[in-house]
Amino acid sequence: MHGILDAIDRASERWLLLQPGELARRIVDLLSDRQAEDVVLLDISRVASFADYFVIASAINPRHMGALIEALDRDLKANDAVSPLRHEGEIDSGWVLVDFGSVIVHLFAPEQRAYYNLEQLWARAREVVRIQ
Repeated sequence: MHGILDAIDRASERWLLLQPGELARRIVDLLSDRQAEDVVLLDISRVASFADYFVIASAINPRHMGALIEALDRDLKANDAVSPLRHEGEIDSGWVLVDFGSVIVHLFAPEQRAYYNLEQLWARAREVVRIQ
């Protein structure tokens, strides 16, 4: 039992290393460095209770999307000791959600991004950063 409590303590410490805004900006930088297109950071904290930020970005093809997801998983874990809580969606579907708790990342193929138009859906959120 003691080992389980130690593991929980170590996991909770990881989430304290980066505040939500810092994590969101780190994700934006990482995606931008990996040539994600039209990266947008939305502060949704005043219009949603389930997260503080959305990061929305486009990948040029399924291989690029896979590389972006891999980079998020690998680099954030290695450099910031942060791992996603879960992934939803499939690369081939054109939309993958990576949930970091307070920060939710939406990676889209261009066609799906235009179709779902999350920026318009969350128009009441504050746009913090847009990198085109």
